[in-house]
Amino acid sequence: MLILSANDVRKALPMKETIEAMKQAYASLSDGRAEVPLRTRLPIANHDALALFMPAYVQSGEADALAVKIVSIFPNNPARGLPYIQAAVVAFDAATGKVSAMLEGAALTAIRTGAGSGAAIDLLARKDSKTVAIFGAGAQGRTQLEAACSVRKIEKAWIYDSNPERAEAFAKEMAGKGPIPADLKPASSPQAAVHAADIICTATTSITPVFSNADLKPGTHISAIGAYTPDMVEIPPETVKRAKVFADSRSAVLEEAGDLIQPMKNGLISQSHIRAELGEVVLGKNPGRESESEITFFKSVGVAAQDAIAAQLALKNADKMGIGQRMDW
Repeated sequence: MLILSANDVRKALPMKETIEAMKQAYASLSDGRAEVPLRTRLPIANHDALALFMPAYVQSGEADALAVKIVSIFPNNPARGLPYIQAAVVAFDAATGKVSAMLEGAALTAIRTGAGSGAAIDLLARKDSKTVAIFGAGAQGRTQLEAACSVRKIEKAWIYDSNPERAEAFAKEMAGKGPIPADLKPASSPQAAVHAADIICTATTSITPVFSNADLKPGTHISAIGAYTPDMVEIPPETVKRAKVFADSRSAVLEEAGDLIQPMKNGLISQSHIRAELGEVVLGKNPGRESESEITFFKSVGVAAQDAIAAQLALKNADKMGIGQRMDW
């Protein structure tokens, strides 16, 4: 069995390659080649925490992928000097069921989530997009920015976080890194971040909208990945109503995404407002963006097919690179 640490996973999942892998994952989900049950949620009441179990079997052109990710979300961990989210991905040989690898899951999740948003940006954002606004200066915000800059020629990025010091540290750390431009600036307000943005990525734990609908300019693309429960919201309901909405998985967002569930409960939109799954755009079943002025909105709560395909790619690259530790099982 191969064990890949967080550093190994980062080496084995280059962003551009992972973005293409996520397109494959979404396509497999939308054309019925992926078995992905809704994630199992296990509340850990004594610690105000949550464990998530996410299995997937994906039939892909290269080789079938079989994996399960286990995620623990402990909100009190940062005060203890521990990560808010911890995770592990166990990969199996899809032909025999043999355990083939264990991968550090937090790094894999951050990269595959950023890459999923990158796939949406590549398919839905205007080709001339040059400015990005990132909401949330955590690990997910970093991969969201890297992914956006991997598929569009981004010249400037604004970073907004409820903690200004985190936004400043983000800008200093990420400026000029890889495809990311040197022009990164902490935003003093949500309005300052959004007003000129061609692409907006939200990666927060907010329960209220993180920007105002009135501040959006026509033609903006939004990728929202932070609100993953019915009680969480990042996007104004007025924005959801006016936008052309795409989802990673219809069934998953209707079960878990507060950004869509709450406007539905309030009668602003119906289920039919979800134009398509992103995989349907990959497969050519839906055209995606159809004008330069429309607002496109990709809502993702994360699906296990992404983890299975990301793990498959990481193992393939790890074998080429000769990285990771092998042990008898």
